[in-house]
Amino acid sequence: MKLCTYQSETGPRIGVVSADQVFDAGLDGAMIDLIRRWPADQGAIAAASAPGRGMPLSATELLAPVPRPGKIFAIGLNYADHIAESKVATPEHQVWFTKAVTAVNGPYAQVEIPKAGPFVDYGVELVAIIGKGGRHIAAEKAAEHIFGFCVGNDVTERHWQHRTQQWSLGKSFDTHAPFGPWITTTDAVADVHDLGIRCLVNGELRQSSNTKHLVLDIFKQVEHLSQAMTLEPGDVIFTGTPGGVGAAMEPRQFLKAGDVVRCEIDGLGHIENRFQPEA
Repeated sequence: MKLCTYQSETGPRIGVVSADQVFDAGLDGAMIDLIRRWPADQGAIAAASAPGRGMPLSATELLAPVPRPGKIFAIGLNYADHIAESKVATPEHQVWFTKAVTAVNGPYAQVEIPKAGPFVDYGVELVAIIGKGGRHIAAEKAAEHIFGFCVGNDVTERHWQHRTQQWSLGKSFDTHAPFGPWITTTDAVADVHDLGIRCLVNGELRQSSNTKHLVLDIFKQVEHLSQAMTLEPGDVIFTGTPGGVGAAMEPRQFLKAGDVVRCEIDGLGHIENRFQPEA
């Protein structure tokens, strides 16, 4: 099932995406509320996709599937080719940073090139959405705690990222966490660790890999994070970007006004954002 948050005349609503149409789920509340109630509401949502009740997907404004998650965590240096282009050793321990929830952005919304830092880079990532919360989740049980998956772009201001040892500020500028276009629930993904993943800038292929090349798979990531904190429904996890980022190119290629970045993952859809200077 593909679940989205869309902008209606009365505000954000939960929708079901099917056959290039969006069907209102007929439920009040936000996506986090639905995730908490899952699977109790699953049958009601499936019934919402009735013929003749849908809206054209192309004419529907999709928002971030979880507009206000409790937490956003992202892992760094988790594809071997990205580690190599970064000219660092494979980390001994998992490298985690946060992205502020105010960085959340829609799958097709404009992304800002900040006044405070113009060195903006892209990074396509598989995004996992936590379903059943918990603490000390074993890797072999982690799949039971994941609600579904999205496509994300770990937008980064590289100067702010590297001028201190802590990366979070450089990763947390407003609009710098677009993801979506919807949540594909886990039952609709045959093997999350065998999905093609790509990023194109103005139509030029920059990143191309497969989630089978993750150094640490998603279940190990959930296990590690949950040792430190309670994971909650709707929490968002960016799982790492492959090689091909602009900062590693010769010469370095940062995003400019008018650039369009498309991130896509097989079976999960794509997001596409135009970059413009902060107003």
